[in-house]
Amino acid sequence: MVMVSVVLPVFADDAETMGITVMRRERPAIVGAGIPVAQPEGGDPTWQMTPDLNPNAFFTWTSALGMATNFPNSVGSFSPHAQGVGGVFYGVGGVAPGVSRVDSYEAFFFVTNSIVLRRAINAQVVNQSFIFLEAGADAITTAYDEYAAQYNVLFVSGMNNIPDTPPSPGDCYNGIGVGIISASGQTGIGPTSDGRAKPDLVAPHPCCSSFSTPYVAGGAALLLQAAGANDGGANTASIATNSATIKALLLNGAVKMTNWTNGVQRPLDARYGAGVFNIYNSDLQLRGGRRTASATNSVALNAAHPPTGETNTIASLRGWDFSAIQSSFLNDRVAHYYFDLPTNHGRFSATATLVWKKGTGILANLDLFLYDAVSNMLVTNSVSTVDNVEHIFLPKLPAGRYDLQVLKHGSALSGSESYALAFDFSSDRLSIARTTANVIVSWPASPAGFTLQAAASLELPIAWQDVSAQSVLSNAMNTAVLPASSSAQFFRLFRP
Repeated sequence: MVMVSVVLPVFADDAETMGITVMRRERPAIVGAGIPVAQPEGGDPTWQMTPDLNPNAFFTWTSALGMATNFPNSVGSFSPHAQGVGGVFYGVGGVAPGVSRVDSYEAFFFVTNSIVLRRAINAQVVNQSFIFLEAGADAITTAYDEYAAQYNVLFVSGMNNIPDTPPSPGDCYNGIGVGIISASGQTGIGPTSDGRAKPDLVAPHPCCSSFSTPYVAGGAALLLQAAGANDGGANTASIATNSATIKALLLNGAVKMTNWTNGVQRPLDARYGAGVFNIYNSDLQLRGGRRTASATNSVALNAAHPPTGETNTIASLRGWDFSAIQSSFLNDRVAHYYFDLPTNHGRFSATATLVWKKGTGILANLDLFLYDAVSNMLVTNSVSTVDNVEHIFLPKLPAGRYDLQVLKHGSALSGSESYALAFDFSSDRLSIARTTANVIVSWPASPAGFTLQAAASLELPIAWQDVSAQSVLSNAMNTAVLPASSSAQFFRLFRP
């Protein structure tokens, strides 16, 4: 029997929205090279994809009937759903066409044999475009979290395709739950049954999360390749590839919609999570380098923890860290990251994401704070008592000196906790230069999601129009070259 490959391509508009187009243009070698991935699929016996999706990868197929390395085989049969998901994830036209290995599983066997029994798999990223609605789903979620903590595997899972409570395994603490951003489709919305924020991210698809999920899984494979090559700084591969670091970078790179909102005790939007997945933003933050805390100190339990007056400053306004923090029975512990936002750059878009893992014990309680380091006034914070993610977003932060704090609460069960932190303080300032025949308009590539618009007058009502000229990306700056005009022109960056 010969199967004809049915590949769901990465659509051009979607690729543009998610930063895939610019990532490929600027970083063509980052294709997920060397990264082993897995794809469990529901549907017995139809759960398999064909190996011609990616002729350069080694494929296996595993179910209760055994394992095969050839196709077709006797352990399962072809599934158009699996084929479409794989095409987006690692297919020749997909997000991560350079992956080294694809392990395909029948989903129920994968959960019961690998996850519940804690048997190691080869994959670093697992795409899961299926859900569990049966009794015992909470136990399945717990098994996923314990497995991810033990083996450092990143599970990327879809939400159900109705606006209902996020299901297992997409509701697990240590994975990434993915919804869709679409005018017609709907997916599960938070909170989870125990009050946590899910989904973590959204990605485009016209109808269902099955095909938005592999966009994010493919993006994780790209980041893992870059992180493993020390693109996050010299000798950082072992910590940059930690699944908590990859998750923090993916969430922190997300683009906010105009109606995105969160709260002090609700770190993510109930519909959109951290926002729309954007791999280019996340990669820029990885390349910003690992930046360790400027200072650490202890304070009494639940006491005030203002800036310490430390003069050390984080050298980059975009980057990440993976460190450990230890509180005690009597004290909270605070890690301080100091930033100077220059006054000649106007206002800044500030985003920071803190991630830590839940293992077999009680979840550690970490919080994220941003202080004005001159006035010692609290600017904003994220202090969920149930999530293992904290997230802050300020679209118009004034220039100044700031103290970004990671705080671990002390308790009788205190000890050392590893955490990942991603941050981005980006100026969205436009720069304009004039040549003899042209006007050159430039602005930072990150944060992404902005459209350049122009108007002939600022008198109300202002008639803003999208600029049709194609911008060029170079050195993380967008540049548009426009013909000079004798009449006035005004420009702005607009986030739809």
